[in-house]
Amino acid sequence: MKSVAVYTVGRFLVFAVLAGLLWLVGLRGFVLVFATLVLSIPASYYFLQRQRNALAADVERSLAERRSRKDQLRSQLRGDDQK
Repeated sequence: MKSVAVYTVGRFLVFAVLAGLLWLVGLRGFVLVFATLVLSIPASYYFLQRQRNALAADVERSLAERRSRKDQLRSQLRGDDQK
């Protein structure tokens, strides 16, 4: 699933950019990491909306395919397709 990789890389990039900006502002150590985590959540929500929607659609499509295969297998096991 390409969308998982794209979204994950996007999250890392948002985190790295924010960490760099906060480092330039003068934050260091635990405060830098904590502030970056707190700020990266809403930033990722805003900037990665398209990637998140694509990821959700891929997951939903995958789940629908699994349900379909599961129903087909159950049908075959019950012998519904035999006359």
